[in-house]
Amino acid sequence: MTPHAASPPDDDRALLHADCARCAALCCVLPPFAASADFAIDKPAGRPCPNLAADDRCRIHEQLPQRGFPGCVAFDCFGAGQQLVQVTYGGRDPRGEPEALAVLDAMRQLSELLWYLADALARPAAAPLRAPLVAARDRTRALREAAPGELAALDTAALRRDAGGLLREVSERVRRELPGPRADRSGADLVGADLRGTDLRAGCLRGAYLIGADLRRADLRGADLLGADLRAADLRGADLREALFLTRPQVAAARTDAATRLPDEVGP
Repeated sequence: MTPHAASPPDDDRALLHADCARCAALCCVLPPFAASADFAIDKPAGRPCPNLAADDRCRIHEQLPQRGFPGCVAFDCFGAGQQLVQVTYGGRDPRGEPEALAVLDAMRQLSELLWYLADALARPAAAPLRAPLVAARDRTRALREAAPGELAALDTAALRRDAGGLLREVSERVRRELPGPRADRSGADLVGADLRGTDLRAGCLRGAYLIGADLRRADLRGADLLGADLRAADLRGADLREALFLTRPQVAAARTDAATRLPDEVGP
């Protein structure tokens, strides 16, 4: 009897982790970056970072923030790098391919979208939307298996717009069932805001600018944080359990401590 292949997991988040050993330092070579608070130097697209060693390891990995590269600490490809190397290019190094940067960008966006869809599917309140969520997830999974040319030409913005309305409806259904003030601060400019101890339960903070905000001991349980900019935000002692659409890069960009409570899928 021929054994059946294992079916894909319903929750993809366990697979959407960077595995640098199965990549080719793509994030250190392909994308450009400009000198800023996140990066100490300018680097053009396609040129290896000067901190990249011959073995594709970072020479200053343990000192990135101190050396002016906090953007590298916060970056996460959601597993796009190893998917691109091992699947899209069949195990070969794609760094010399002219379309590689566009392919990496598309793969990362697809992988991030898959993270959000997995989060949505895991919410009991989203059960009435399961059919369109599964369809969107399966379409995204299939696109991650596409050939390089198809990925390079992919309109990821359109895909994200199509999924955005569905994810927003999930958010509204989930937060409607949760206690809290449920304030809508989507897209708000909260840069450097003093939000210590604020009750933000079940609120909508998607796309909010929380750069450098003081969120110590804030209650963010069940808050929608899709796309919220948490760079240098102080989350020490904050409670983010059950927060919607929170990702590891967002947490990595913020300041946390042992008292910060995170969703299981995002925490250590």
